[in-house]
Amino acid sequence: MGGLTVVIGFMGAGKTTLARELAAARGVDHVDTDALLVQRFGRSIEEVFDAEGEPAFRAAEEEVVLALLDSRPPGRDPVVSLGGGSVLSERVRRALGDHTTVLLDVPLDLAWERAAGRNRPLARDRDAFAALHAERHALYEALADAHLPQADPGLVVRADAALRALADAPPGTRMAWAHAASGEYPVFVGRGVLGMAVPGLPGRAFAVTDSAVGELHLASLRDLAGVIEIPPGEQHKTLQTAERVWHAMVEQGITRADHVVALGGGVVGDLAGFCASAYQRGLPVVQAPTTVVSQVDSAYGGKTGVDLPEAKNYVGAYHQPAAVLVDTQTLATLPPEEHAAGYAEVLKTALIAGGPLWDHIAAGGAVDDDTIFACARTKLAVVAADERDGGRRQVLNLGHTIGHALEVTLGYGTLRHGEAVGLGLLAALRLSGRTDLRALVAELLDAHGLPTTLPTAAVDPEAIVAATRLDKKRTSQARTPFVLVRAPGDVVHGQDVADDDVALAVRELAA
Repeated sequence: MGGLTVVIGFMGAGKTTLARELAAARGVDHVDTDALLVQRFGRSIEEVFDAEGEPAFRAAEEEVVLALLDSRPPGRDPVVSLGGGSVLSERVRRALGDHTTVLLDVPLDLAWERAAGRNRPLARDRDAFAALHAERHALYEALADAHLPQADPGLVVRADAALRALADAPPGTRMAWAHAASGEYPVFVGRGVLGMAVPGLPGRAFAVTDSAVGELHLASLRDLAGVIEIPPGEQHKTLQTAERVWHAMVEQGITRADHVVALGGGVVGDLAGFCASAYQRGLPVVQAPTTVVSQVDSAYGGKTGVDLPEAKNYVGAYHQPAAVLVDTQTLATLPPEEHAAGYAEVLKTALIAGGPLWDHIAAGGAVDDDTIFACARTKLAVVAADERDGGRRQVLNLGHTIGHALEVTLGYGTLRHGEAVGLGLLAALRLSGRTDLRALVAELLDAHGLPTTLPTAAVDPEAIVAATRLDKKRTSQARTPFVLVRAPGDVVHGQDVADDDVALAVRELAA
């Protein structure tokens, strides 16, 4: 990657302001290509559009941008902000491949608020502006090495250390910036990122992993001062295992000046994160997920915890990671049944996201690096809006209310978590009244080797209903609220569902 740092995005994203801030923080020049074009024409961009038309402007823009990207200006590399339409040029898009491209996201309404009435020739008509915003979105997404959320003062400066690390990351690595009320952190997704040096981490690194994952991937981590291993499997995600980890932390001399790396799947991530949150009242934790489930879902958002015999994830804490390293190479070591189990979380996330992600999955698309990155960004956006499960974040529980109840009732380990979630999705879609969508999801689950019926007919639906009452989303004596699906991309939480309807949905799974 390397090269210049180039900031892209739609009109009103704040490209010029944030690029200027980043350049000042680095002590380098800031170059804005729109300013260069105004200098070249000797009049405003609006006047050029009106007098000579957009094609003439785009031709000049392409020439100016390519000259900048293909040269190395004297002195330290500047930070560049591109005009929103620069990426329409195929030659510019190719040239950006040699540089670190940073996308600033901006919602349509905010973009219009910032751009309309400000002498922008393409911000005169609201409908045309909205169409342009939608049209360019895919271009920006495809070009971006780093995705930053809606800009706020200082954001790009706070992310600078991660942007510098991205420039030296393995080829093809992408970064998303996670932000929540209690903290923000970089998420690096790519092949080989376990070997990255993550900036800003304190002290020594101590890995917590399970014995199976450690044998395969510990050697990829850099400069470990110690390792703590736990047995693999959901049945070991307990307070007893957490206590053993805490004792091992004491024995290895870990202090608050150090940090933990959680290397493994969801069990390791949840348990190691919980241990880090409580040990000496809190250590930084880097999540290094190695399964599909953890790479698309559980590694993000700061939920940590352990199971009780009565209910899953019942003891825990919110503890946002310091960074997430999603090394997609690790998935090559997973057995087929683990890939299948992870697919259920992909399906859940695609139903929540709707749009291009759902279209890809509904058409039978592969769970590739792009899919994993899209799933991660979907979850990060939900968590940013509601870190503590007070509202919107509850949609991430889609399929999990009955899924968790099945795990508890059948016994941890009878079903893989993803298998239980897949069955929970089918039940949720039945409760949503979406027969057509349930049939499609059942086909997709079956095509990926996941069960669409319970492994035994000897399941008491009333016991499953009783287990749902212990779900963590329940906050009163009322029934546990359900997450239901109106349509892909339109998922609602807090829905009251009668116990008899839940029992019928479970009986259908046992049929």
